[in-house]
Amino acid sequence: MKNEWKPGNMLYPLPAVMVSTYCEGKPNICTIAWTGTICSDPAMVSISVRPSRYSYDAIKESGEFVINLTTEDLVFATDYCGVKSGRDEDKFAACNLTPEPATKIHAPMIKESPVNIECKVREIIPLGTHDMFIADVVCVHADEQYMNEKGKFDLALAKPIVYSHGTYYSVGKELGTFGYSVKKK
Repeated sequence: MKNEWKPGNMLYPLPAVMVSTYCEGKPNICTIAWTGTICSDPAMVSISVRPSRYSYDAIKESGEFVINLTTEDLVFATDYCGVKSGRDEDKFAACNLTPEPATKIHAPMIKESPVNIECKVREIIPLGTHDMFIADVVCVHADEQYMNEKGKFDLALAKPIVYSHGTYYSVGKELGTFGYSVKKK
């Protein structure tokens, strides 16, 4: 038997990412769990942000942001940047993170992140408590230290984290690869 609940968001776990921007001329970080891929060609992503968040206006006005993937080593910073406001402090300094210049946009990347995704806003959709920013991916940076012995990027080496109902989790073991269920033996 299953319990019936009122409508809510039960699509978990989600990637917990740190989104970097420039707010009032200084680098800032906002943690977001409501993010995802929405198209592969052209490469597009979405993030959903509350209009009350400090980073919201910066993203809306500049039309750009960087999605920085998070890891077990970044879990403290990931949480901290989600509960503290850039209105009150420099979160890069508070978390000992390094703003690094992006190559296609002005918003900074987080040097300590294994993957940085430079994004330009295409559309903003007001949805209620959050507005969805639909963005084109204009460049991706992947840290070469996470290349495996076959020369392929292996995010598992970075120990990525996910978020579910107020809790951060590490990502588990590999269970299969795309298409393994129909692969000829």
